[in-house]
Amino acid sequence: MATKIPTKVKSTRALGFSVSFPAMRGVQAGREFYVIMCPLRYLPRLFLFNEEDVPAELRAQRTLNRNRVPSLARYVLDNREDYVFSALTASVDGRLTFAEAESADAGGQRLGELHIPMDARFLINDGQHRRAAIEEALKEDPSLGDETLPIVIFADEGLSRSQQMFADLNRHAVRPAKSIGVLYDHRDDDSGIARLVVMKSDFFRGIVEMERSSLSARSRKLFTLSALYNATQSLLAGLQYEDLEAAASKARAYWELVSDQFPVWQDVRLGKLSASEVRTEFIHSHGIALHALGRAGNTLLHESEDPASWVTPVDGLSTIDWSRANTKLWEGRAMVGGRVSKSSNNVTLTTNVIRQSMGIPLSPEEQRIEDAYRKDRK
Repeated sequence: MATKIPTKVKSTRALGFSVSFPAMRGVQAGREFYVIMCPLRYLPRLFLFNEEDVPAELRAQRTLNRNRVPSLARYVLDNREDYVFSALTASVDGRLTFAEAESADAGGQRLGELHIPMDARFLINDGQHRRAAIEEALKEDPSLGDETLPIVIFADEGLSRSQQMFADLNRHAVRPAKSIGVLYDHRDDDSGIARLVVMKSDFFRGIVEMERSSLSARSRKLFTLSALYNATQSLLAGLQYEDLEAAASKARAYWELVSDQFPVWQDVRLGKLSASEVRTEFIHSHGIALHALGRAGNTLLHESEDPASWVTPVDGLSTIDWSRANTKLWEGRAMVGGRVSKSSNNVTLTTNVIRQSMGIPLSPEEQRIEDAYRKDRK
């Protein structure tokens, strides 16, 4: 059971009706701000959004994207023992009164009690989707109500200041690369499988970029972890294994069989060729090819779990001219205007070439896309 954080409603001549929270006081850019620990059950009542029908120039927040809320709420509910939400940032348009703690041991002037008038309006500057998700999660699991979320509170100084706060808080926000997300995500089974494929493979361990999702011209890596994640996810789609180790072992067996068909991959691993040179010259060293190889391999794994049965079909990969200079084959399939394209149609058209080399018939949808491609080429 979470520890309850005391909040009080008081009425005094000086303050009127107010709600109070244990708080810490700080200063940024000469302005006082406060950090409180707010029980989750109070969030829906205290922190409101701007109305969505108000024009953007008169709001201090973007409109709420309702599509994001269910997945965030489910994240909390599915991970009750170890979910993590960062602090909200809010502005309050009422008079904030801070009563310092009397005990020096309590932090002197920094710790105390923050009194907020009951008629004050709370405006979220950052975190409206987290707040909406918590409200949804509380409906299914009211026991969340006694848990807490830190709130950073500033005095409201008007619309312009609130808009500027929103801009500043989001100015330098950078979504982490998908590769590092896969590397650090221990909830997602597919991420765990991709990590195991790399860590337990003598081949992949040296040529996969684990942090970035794009490769610079000077990178010594041939693939990104995010590309291998997507490809392995397609490879194992619809298959069941006892555990991650078993799934990763089966995937690794396929990928190492595939790698034998590309001697230049081996040359990169051994330092005989530069990765950038191989990526510049061949289609097979790009994420779209890895993804397509995974999709084609999925059919082999569904037909047989025995790697020995994959050898003959996979040997067919050596009959493909993978050179980017082979525009007759790759332009419109894996390339558009000479540049590699990762659109879903291009992945399918690249998969079709691989399926044909392996002697695997196309699905009705793949055949439809293939026919449309050939008609356009004529």
